Amino acid sequence: MKGITASAPVAAALYASSAIASALPAAFLHPLSERATSLPEVTVRGNAFFAGNNRFYIRGVDYQPGGASDAADPLADTTVCRRDIAEFQKLRINTVRIYTIDNSQNHDECMSLLAQAGIYLALDVNTPKYSIRQDRPGPSYNSIYLQNVFATVDAFSKYSNLLLFFSGNEVINNIATSAAAPYVKAVTRDIKQYIGNRKIRPIPVGYSAADIDDNRLETAAYMNCGTDDERSDFFAFNDYSWCAPSRYSTSTWEEKVKAFSDYSIPIFLSEYGCIKTARTFEEVATLYGNQMTPVYSGGLVYEYTKEGDSTQQKYGLVDVSGDSAEELKDFDTLANAFEETPAPTGDGGYKPNGTPSRCPPRSSSWLVSGEGLPAMPPKASAFFRNGAGKGVGLEGEGSQEAGAESTGTASAGSGRPTTSGTSSGSSSSSSGAAAGLRIPEMSLAPMVCGVVVFFSSLIGATLL
Repeated sequence: MKGITASAPVAAALYASSAIASALPAAFLHPLSERATSLPEVTVRGNAFFAGNNRFYIRGVDYQPGGASDAADPLADTTVCRRDIAEFQKLRINTVRIYTIDNSQNHDECMSLLAQAGIYLALDVNTPKYSIRQDRPGPSYNSIYLQNVFATVDAFSKYSNLLLFFSGNEVINNIATSAAAPYVKAVTRDIKQYIGNRKIRPIPVGYSAADIDDNRLETAAYMNCGTDDERSDFFAFNDYSWCAPSRYSTSTWEEKVKAFSDYSIPIFLSEYGCIKTARTFEEVATLYGNQMTPVYSGGLVYEYTKEGDSTQQKYGLVDVSGDSAEELKDFDTLANAFEETPAPTGDGGYKPNGTPSRCPPRSSSWLVSGEGLPAMPPKASAFFRNGAGKGVGLEGEGSQEAGAESTGTASAGSGRPTTSGTSSGSSSSSSGAAAGLRIPEMSLAPMVCGVVVFFSSLIGATLL
Protein backbone atom coordinates (compact mmCIF):
# COMPACT_ATOMS: atom_id res chain seq x y z
CA MET A 1 0.00 0.00 0.00
CA LYS A 2 1.22 3.46 -0.88
CA GLY A 3 1.85 6.16 1.73
CA ILE A 4 -1.19 7.58 3.48
CA THR A 5 -1.67 11.27 4.09
CA ALA A 6 -3.19 11.91 7.52
CA SER A 7 -6.49 13.70 7.43
CA ALA A 8 -7.36 16.39 10.02
CA PRO A 9 -9.17 13.94 12.33
CA VAL A 10 -6.23 11.58 12.23
CA ALA A 11 -3.81 14.38 13.03
CA ALA A 12 -6.00 15.49 15.92
CA ALA A 13 -6.15 11.96 17.25
CA LEU A 14 -2.40 11.57 17.02
CA TYR A 15 -1.87 14.92 18.73
CA ALA A 16 -4.24 14.05 21.56
CA SER A 17 -2.61 10.66 22.00
CA SER A 18 0.82 12.29 22.18
CA ALA A 19 -0.40 14.87 24.68
CA ILE A 20 -1.83 12.24 27.00
CA ALA A 21 1.30 10.13 26.74
CA SER A 22 3.45 13.10 27.65
CA ALA A 23 1.41 13.61 30.80
CA LEU A 24 2.01 10.07 32.05
CA PRO A 25 4.78 9.36 34.58
CA ALA A 26 8.09 8.87 32.81
CA ALA A 27 8.46 5.40 34.31
CA PHE A 28 5.64 4.12 32.13
CA LEU A 29 7.19 5.38 28.89
CA HIS A 30 10.30 3.18 29.14
CA PRO A 31 10.84 -0.57 28.88
CA LEU A 32 10.57 -2.50 32.14
CA SER A 33 14.35 -2.94 32.23
CA GLU A 34 14.75 0.85 32.37
CA ARG A 35 12.10 1.53 35.01
CA ALA A 36 12.54 2.57 38.60
CA THR A 37 14.31 0.06 40.79
CA SER A 38 13.06 -0.17 44.35
CA LEU A 39 13.53 -2.48 47.29
CA PRO A 40 10.99 -3.44 49.95
CA GLU A 41 10.85 -0.82 52.65
CA VAL A 42 12.31 -2.11 55.93
CA THR A 43 10.27 -1.75 59.12
CA VAL A 44 10.63 -2.76 62.76
CA ARG A 45 8.68 -5.59 64.34
CA GLY A 46 9.50 -6.38 67.92
CA ASN A 47 13.27 -6.78 68.22
CA ALA A 48 13.90 -7.35 64.51
CA PHE A 49 13.86 -5.67 61.10
CA PHE A 50 11.59 -6.93 58.34
CA ALA A 51 11.61 -6.32 54.59
CA GLY A 52 8.03 -7.11 53.71
CA ASN A 53 7.29 -10.33 55.56
CA ASN A 54 10.90 -11.53 55.59
CA ARG A 55 13.24 -10.87 58.46
CA PHE A 56 16.07 -8.57 57.43
CA TYR A 57 19.63 -9.07 58.67
CA ILE A 58 22.17 -6.33 58.12
CA ARG A 59 25.20 -7.72 56.26
CA GLY A 60 27.38 -4.84 55.23
CA VAL A 61 30.31 -2.47 55.54
CA ASP A 62 30.97 1.04 56.80
CA TYR A 63 31.63 3.24 53.79
CA GLN A 64 33.24 6.69 53.80
CA PRO A 65 35.99 7.14 51.18
CA GLY A 66 38.32 9.87 52.37
CA GLY A 67 37.59 9.12 56.01
CA ALA A 68 36.72 11.64 58.70
CA SER A 69 39.63 13.92 57.81
CA ASP A 70 38.41 14.54 54.27
CA ALA A 71 34.64 14.11 54.51
CA ALA A 72 33.08 13.80 51.07
CA ASP A 73 29.78 12.40 49.84
CA PRO A 74 30.37 9.14 47.93
CA LEU A 75 26.77 9.07 46.71
CA ALA A 76 27.04 12.45 44.98
CA ASP A 77 29.78 11.19 42.65
CA THR A 78 28.55 8.52 40.25
CA THR A 79 32.08 7.55 39.25
CA VAL A 80 32.89 6.75 42.87
CA CYS A 81 29.69 4.89 43.65
CA ARG A 82 29.84 2.83 40.43
CA ARG A 83 33.41 1.83 41.26
CA ASP A 84 32.50 0.74 44.76
CA ILE A 85 29.14 -0.89 44.12
CA ALA A 86 30.91 -3.36 41.84
CA GLU A 87 33.05 -4.33 44.85
CA PHE A 88 30.04 -4.46 47.19
CA GLN A 89 28.46 -7.02 44.89
CA LYS A 90 31.53 -9.21 45.14
CA LEU A 91 31.17 -9.13 48.93
CA ARG A 92 27.46 -10.07 48.63
CA ILE A 93 26.42 -7.40 51.12
CA ASN A 94 22.99 -5.83 51.52
CA THR A 95 23.82 -2.64 53.48
CA VAL A 96 26.34 0.19 53.57
CA ARG A 97 26.64 2.80 56.29
CA ILE A 98 27.65 6.34 55.35
CA TYR A 99 28.69 8.77 58.09
CA THR A 100 28.64 12.03 56.07
CA ILE A 101 26.65 13.08 53.03
CA ASP A 102 26.05 16.39 51.28
CA ASN A 103 22.31 17.00 51.58
CA SER A 104 22.42 19.78 48.97
CA GLN A 105 23.35 17.35 46.21
CA ASN A 106 21.28 14.93 44.10
CA HIS A 107 21.65 11.25 44.98
CA ASP A 108 19.15 9.67 42.61
CA GLU A 109 21.60 7.83 40.38
CA CYS A 110 23.78 6.33 43.10
CA MET A 111 20.79 5.35 45.23
CA SER A 112 19.30 3.72 42.16
CA LEU A 113 22.51 1.80 41.51
CA LEU A 114 22.58 0.63 45.12
CA ALA A 115 18.97 -0.52 44.84
CA GLN A 116 19.70 -2.40 41.65
CA ALA A 117 22.47 -4.20 43.53
CA GLY A 118 20.08 -5.03 46.37
CA ILE A 119 21.82 -2.69 48.82
CA TYR A 120 20.25 -0.51 51.51
CA LEU A 121 21.69 2.64 53.09
CA ALA A 122 22.13 3.20 56.83
CA LEU A 123 22.67 6.95 57.06
CA ASP A 124 24.04 9.26 59.74
CA VAL A 125 22.14 12.58 59.75
CA ASN A 126 25.06 14.58 61.15
CA THR A 127 28.06 16.18 59.48
CA PRO A 128 31.26 17.58 61.03
CA LYS A 129 29.79 21.11 61.16
CA TYR A 130 26.21 20.18 61.99
CA SER A 131 26.16 17.85 64.98
CA ILE A 132 25.75 17.73 68.76
CA ARG A 133 28.97 18.55 70.58
CA GLN A 134 29.62 16.07 73.36
CA ASP A 135 31.33 18.72 75.50
CA ARG A 136 28.73 21.44 74.85
CA PRO A 137 25.52 19.67 73.91
CA GLY A 138 23.14 22.45 74.96
CA PRO A 139 24.45 25.27 72.71
CA SER A 140 24.79 22.91 69.75
CA TYR A 141 21.15 21.77 69.98
CA ASN A 142 19.32 24.50 68.05
CA SER A 143 16.99 25.15 65.12
CA ILE A 144 19.86 25.71 62.68
CA TYR A 145 21.13 22.23 63.46
CA LEU A 146 17.67 20.64 63.24
CA GLN A 147 16.92 22.34 59.92
CA ASN A 148 19.90 20.61 58.36
CA VAL A 149 19.02 17.28 59.97
CA PHE A 150 15.44 17.48 58.70
CA ALA A 151 16.68 18.48 55.24
CA THR A 152 18.70 15.25 55.18
CA VAL A 153 15.56 13.32 56.12
CA ASP A 154 13.71 14.97 53.23
CA ALA A 155 16.54 14.26 50.79
CA PHE A 156 16.69 10.53 51.50
CA SER A 157 13.27 9.45 52.74
CA LYS A 158 12.02 9.16 49.15
CA TYR A 159 14.32 6.20 48.50
CA SER A 160 12.87 2.81 49.35
CA ASN A 161 16.37 1.48 50.02
CA LEU A 162 16.96 4.03 52.78
CA LEU A 163 17.15 1.57 55.67
CA LEU A 164 17.48 3.82 58.73
CA PHE A 165 18.81 7.05 60.19
CA PHE A 166 21.44 7.32 62.91
CA SER A 167 20.67 10.33 65.12
CA GLY A 168 24.17 10.23 66.59
CA ASN A 169 27.46 8.34 66.52
CA GLU A 170 29.68 7.81 69.57
CA VAL A 171 28.63 11.11 71.15
CA ILE A 172 28.87 9.26 74.47
CA ASN A 173 32.35 7.73 74.55
CA ASN A 174 33.27 7.95 78.24
CA ILE A 175 31.65 8.65 81.59
CA ALA A 176 31.82 12.45 81.34
CA THR A 177 30.09 12.60 77.97
CA SER A 178 27.12 10.56 79.20
CA ALA A 179 25.73 13.98 80.22
CA ALA A 180 25.05 14.59 76.50
CA ALA A 181 22.65 11.62 76.29
CA PRO A 182 19.43 13.67 76.72
CA TYR A 183 20.34 15.81 73.72
CA VAL A 184 21.05 12.79 71.52
CA LYS A 185 17.75 11.26 72.56
CA ALA A 186 15.99 14.57 71.89
CA VAL A 187 17.31 14.50 68.32
CA THR A 188 15.90 10.99 67.87
CA ARG A 189 12.55 12.25 69.17
CA ASP A 190 12.62 15.29 66.87
CA ILE A 191 13.42 13.24 63.76
CA LYS A 192 10.61 10.81 64.53
CA GLN A 193 8.18 13.68 65.04
CA TYR A 194 9.28 15.34 61.80
CA ILE A 195 8.76 12.07 59.92
CA GLY A 196 5.29 11.73 61.41
CA ASN A 197 4.21 15.33 60.88
CA ARG A 198 5.46 15.42 57.31
CA LYS A 199 3.68 12.13 56.57
CA ILE A 200 6.87 10.41 55.51
CA ARG A 201 6.88 6.61 55.57
CA PRO A 202 7.99 5.08 58.88
CA ILE A 203 11.81 5.03 58.84
CA PRO A 204 13.71 3.54 61.82
CA VAL A 205 15.69 6.11 63.83
CA GLY A 206 18.29 5.18 66.44
CA TYR A 207 21.76 5.65 67.88
CA SER A 208 25.22 4.15 67.25
CA ALA A 209 27.13 3.73 70.52
CA ALA A 210 30.87 3.60 71.13
CA ASP A 211 32.76 0.41 72.01
CA ILE A 212 33.12 1.14 75.73
CA ASP A 213 32.24 -0.92 78.79
CA ASP A 214 31.72 2.01 81.20
CA ASN A 215 28.11 2.68 80.31
CA ARG A 216 27.11 0.68 77.23
CA LEU A 217 24.20 -1.00 79.04
CA GLU A 218 23.05 2.29 80.56
CA THR A 219 23.13 3.93 77.13
CA ALA A 220 21.12 1.08 75.62
CA ALA A 221 18.53 1.22 78.39
CA TYR A 222 18.27 5.01 78.19
CA MET A 223 17.64 5.03 74.45
CA ASN A 224 14.83 2.49 74.93
CA CYS A 225 13.05 3.96 77.95
CA GLY A 226 10.28 6.51 78.27
CA THR A 227 7.34 7.20 75.98
CA ASP A 228 7.14 5.76 72.47
CA ASP A 229 7.89 9.10 70.83
CA GLU A 230 11.15 9.41 72.78
CA ARG A 231 12.39 5.86 72.41
CA SER A 232 14.75 4.76 69.65
CA ASP A 233 13.51 2.34 67.00
CA PHE A 234 16.78 0.39 67.25
CA PHE A 235 20.09 0.44 69.11
CA ALA A 236 23.48 -0.19 67.49
CA PHE A 237 26.92 -0.30 69.00
CA ASN A 238 30.49 -0.70 67.82
CA ASP A 239 32.17 -3.88 69.04
CA TYR A 240 35.78 -4.89 68.36
CA SER A 241 36.03 -7.43 71.18
CA TRP A 242 36.18 -10.57 69.01
CA CYS A 243 39.85 -10.90 68.07
CA ALA A 244 40.80 -14.13 66.32
CA PRO A 245 41.30 -16.78 67.34
CA SER A 246 38.30 -16.64 69.63
CA ARG A 247 34.85 -18.07 70.09
CA TYR A 248 31.40 -17.09 71.25
CA SER A 249 31.95 -17.92 74.90
CA THR A 250 35.31 -16.15 75.32
CA SER A 251 34.92 -13.04 73.14
CA THR A 252 32.40 -11.29 75.45
CA TRP A 253 29.75 -11.77 72.77
CA GLU A 254 27.93 -14.41 74.78
CA GLU A 255 27.61 -12.19 77.84
CA LYS A 256 26.37 -9.30 75.70
CA VAL A 257 23.70 -11.49 74.11
CA LYS A 258 22.56 -12.49 77.59
CA ALA A 259 22.55 -8.86 78.73
CA PHE A 260 20.34 -7.85 75.79
CA SER A 261 18.15 -10.97 75.75
CA ASP A 262 15.08 -9.02 76.91
CA TYR A 263 15.78 -5.87 74.89
CA SER A 264 12.62 -4.96 73.00
CA ILE A 265 13.99 -3.25 69.86
CA PRO A 266 16.47 -4.41 67.20
CA ILE A 267 20.18 -4.48 68.05
CA PHE A 268 23.02 -4.72 65.56
CA LEU A 269 26.74 -3.98 65.35
CA SER A 270 27.34 -0.63 63.66
CA GLU A 271 31.07 -1.42 63.48
CA TYR A 272 33.02 -4.63 64.02
CA GLY A 273 36.27 -6.28 62.92
CA CYS A 274 39.19 -6.43 65.37
CA ILE A 275 42.67 -5.46 64.07
CA LYS A 276 44.70 -6.51 67.12
CA THR A 277 45.21 -9.89 65.46
CA ALA A 278 44.82 -11.19 61.93
CA ARG A 279 41.34 -10.48 60.59
CA THR A 280 39.89 -13.89 59.82
CA PHE A 281 36.29 -12.71 60.21
CA GLU A 282 35.47 -15.98 61.93
CA GLU A 283 32.91 -14.04 63.96
CA VAL A 284 30.65 -13.78 60.88
CA ALA A 285 29.46 -17.36 61.33
CA THR A 286 28.51 -16.67 64.94
CA LEU A 287 26.88 -13.29 64.27
CA TYR A 288 24.44 -14.90 61.83
CA GLY A 289 24.13 -18.15 63.77
CA ASN A 290 21.25 -19.33 65.93
CA GLN A 291 22.96 -18.26 69.16
CA MET A 292 22.72 -14.59 68.22
CA THR A 293 19.83 -14.14 65.76
CA PRO A 294 17.16 -14.16 68.50
CA VAL A 295 18.76 -10.93 69.79
CA TYR A 296 21.01 -9.42 67.09
CA SER A 297 20.15 -8.36 63.54
CA GLY A 298 23.60 -8.54 61.97
CA GLY A 299 26.29 -5.91 61.61
CA LEU A 300 28.60 -3.71 59.55
CA VAL A 301 32.32 -4.36 59.07
CA TYR A 302 34.61 -1.37 59.60
CA GLU A 303 35.66 -0.26 57.03
CA TYR A 304 35.54 -0.39 53.26
CA THR A 305 38.44 1.91 52.29
CA LYS A 306 41.99 2.11 53.56
CA GLU A 307 42.24 5.46 55.33
CA GLY A 308 44.27 7.51 57.79
CA ASP A 309 47.43 6.64 59.67
CA SER A 310 49.18 3.28 59.85
CA THR A 311 46.81 1.99 62.53
CA GLN A 312 43.65 3.20 60.83
CA GLN A 313 44.76 1.70 57.52
CA LYS A 314 44.59 -1.79 59.01
CA TYR A 315 40.79 -1.61 58.86
CA GLY A 316 40.63 -1.08 55.08
CA LEU A 317 39.24 -3.73 52.75
CA VAL A 318 40.25 -1.91 49.56
CA ASP A 319 42.74 0.77 48.55
CA VAL A 320 41.07 3.23 46.17
CA SER A 321 42.74 5.47 43.63
CA GLY A 322 40.79 7.28 40.93
CA ASP A 323 38.49 4.84 39.16
CA SER A 324 40.15 1.74 40.58
CA ALA A 325 39.79 -0.16 43.84
CA GLU A 326 42.54 -2.57 44.79
CA GLU A 327 41.17 -5.47 46.81
CA LEU A 328 43.31 -6.11 49.88
CA LYS A 329 43.76 -9.39 51.73
CA ASP A 330 40.96 -8.68 54.19
CA PHE A 331 38.55 -8.13 51.31
CA ASP A 332 38.96 -11.72 50.13
CA THR A 333 38.78 -13.01 53.69
CA LEU A 334 35.50 -11.22 54.35
CA ALA A 335 34.05 -12.27 50.99
CA ASN A 336 34.81 -15.89 51.83
CA ALA A 337 33.28 -15.51 55.31
CA PHE A 338 30.04 -14.17 53.86
CA GLU A 339 29.98 -16.87 51.18
CA GLU A 340 30.41 -19.60 53.79
CA THR A 341 27.71 -18.08 56.01
CA PRO A 342 24.55 -17.35 54.01
CA ALA A 343 21.92 -15.03 55.44
CA PRO A 344 19.71 -16.87 57.94
CA THR A 345 16.28 -18.02 56.84
CA GLY A 346 13.09 -17.82 58.83
CA ASP A 347 12.48 -15.39 61.66
CA GLY A 348 15.63 -16.32 63.60
CA GLY A 349 13.75 -16.66 66.86
CA TYR A 350 13.01 -12.94 67.15
CA LYS A 351 10.67 -11.59 69.83
CA PRO A 352 7.57 -9.97 68.33
CA ASN A 353 6.64 -8.32 71.61
CA GLY A 354 8.73 -6.86 74.39
CA THR A 355 8.75 -4.37 77.22
CA PRO A 356 10.65 -1.07 76.96
CA SER A 357 13.64 -0.65 79.24
CA ARG A 358 13.65 1.24 82.50
CA CYS A 359 15.63 4.46 82.48
CA PRO A 360 18.93 3.93 84.33
CA PRO A 361 19.45 5.83 87.59
CA ARG A 362 22.22 8.36 87.96
CA SER A 363 25.47 6.72 89.05
CA SER A 364 29.22 7.15 88.99
CA SER A 365 29.26 5.98 85.36
CA TRP A 366 25.98 7.55 84.19
CA LEU A 367 25.62 11.30 84.66
CA VAL A 368 21.95 11.68 83.74
CA SER A 369 19.22 12.27 86.28
CA GLY A 370 15.59 11.50 85.54
CA GLU A 371 13.80 10.93 82.25
CA GLY A 372 13.19 14.48 81.04
CA LEU A 373 14.51 15.61 77.66
CA PRO A 374 15.29 19.11 76.39
CA ALA A 375 12.33 20.80 74.76
CA MET A 376 12.69 21.19 71.03
CA PRO A 377 13.84 24.70 70.06
CA PRO A 378 10.63 26.69 69.37
CA LYS A 379 11.78 27.93 65.95
CA ALA A 380 12.09 24.34 64.75
CA SER A 381 8.34 23.71 65.00
CA ALA A 382 7.85 25.66 61.76
CA PHE A 383 9.60 22.87 59.88
CA PHE A 384 6.78 20.49 60.80
CA ARG A 385 4.32 22.70 58.91
CA ASN A 386 6.43 24.03 56.07
CA GLY A 387 9.20 21.50 55.61
CA ALA A 388 12.88 22.01 56.28
CA GLY A 389 13.83 23.45 52.91
CA LYS A 390 17.13 22.85 51.16
CA GLY A 391 20.08 21.41 53.05
CA VAL A 392 23.24 23.47 53.41
CA GLY A 393 25.53 20.60 52.45
CA LEU A 394 29.13 20.41 53.59
CA GLU A 395 29.96 24.08 52.99
CA GLY A 396 27.61 25.71 55.49
CA GLU A 397 28.79 27.85 58.37
CA GLY A 398 27.85 25.20 60.91
CA SER A 399 25.48 25.06 63.87
CA GLN A 400 27.62 24.08 66.84
CA GLU A 401 28.23 27.66 67.96
CA ALA A 402 24.83 29.03 67.00
CA GLY A 403 23.70 29.06 70.62
CA ALA A 404 21.19 27.26 72.79
CA GLU A 405 17.49 27.69 72.00
CA SER A 406 15.83 25.00 74.07
CA THR A 407 13.63 26.65 76.68
CA GLY A 408 13.36 23.91 79.26
CA THR A 409 12.33 20.30 79.71
CA ALA A 410 9.77 18.72 77.40
CA SER A 411 6.73 16.99 78.83
CA ALA A 412 6.56 13.24 78.28
CA GLY A 413 4.84 12.42 74.99
CA SER A 414 5.32 15.88 73.51
CA GLY A 415 7.14 14.41 70.53
CA ARG A 416 4.05 12.71 69.11
CA PRO A 417 3.13 13.92 65.62
CA THR A 418 0.53 16.68 65.91
CA THR A 419 0.77 18.83 62.80
CA SER A 420 -1.11 17.97 59.61
CA GLY A 421 1.89 18.60 57.42
CA THR A 422 2.23 17.77 53.76
CA SER A 423 4.28 14.84 52.68
CA SER A 424 7.74 16.02 51.72
CA GLY A 425 7.74 13.46 48.95
CA SER A 426 4.53 14.67 47.37
CA SER A 427 6.12 17.72 45.79
CA SER A 428 9.38 16.08 44.86
CA SER A 429 10.32 16.30 41.20
CA SER A 430 12.89 13.54 41.51
CA SER A 431 12.63 10.67 39.08
CA GLY A 432 15.33 8.72 40.87
CA ALA A 433 15.15 5.04 40.12
CA ALA A 434 15.38 4.10 43.78
CA ALA A 435 12.62 6.47 44.90
CA GLY A 436 9.88 4.54 46.66
CA LEU A 437 6.71 4.85 44.58
CA ARG A 438 3.49 5.02 46.56
CA ILE A 439 1.43 3.36 43.86
CA PRO A 440 1.92 -0.08 42.31
CA GLU A 441 4.20 0.04 39.30
CA MET A 442 1.49 -0.97 36.82
CA SER A 443 -1.49 0.77 38.43
CA LEU A 444 -1.88 3.06 35.38
CA ALA A 445 -1.68 0.19 32.92
CA PRO A 446 -5.48 -0.04 32.36
CA MET A 447 -5.65 3.68 31.62
CA VAL A 448 -2.72 3.43 29.21
CA CYS A 449 -4.32 0.50 27.43
CA GLY A 450 -7.63 2.35 27.23
CA VAL A 451 -5.96 5.39 25.71
CA VAL A 452 -4.17 3.26 23.12
CA VAL A 453 -7.31 1.33 22.18
CA PHE A 454 -9.46 4.46 21.93
CA PHE A 455 -7.11 6.40 19.69
CA SER A 456 -6.23 3.36 17.61
CA SER A 457 -9.93 2.89 16.95
CA LEU A 458 -10.36 6.56 16.14
CA ILE A 459 -7.48 6.51 13.71
CA GLY A 460 -8.72 3.29 12.14
CA ALA A 461 -12.22 4.66 11.67
CA THR A 462 -10.84 7.81 10.10
CA LEU A 463 -8.89 5.81 7.57
CA LEU A 464 -11.91 3.79 6.43
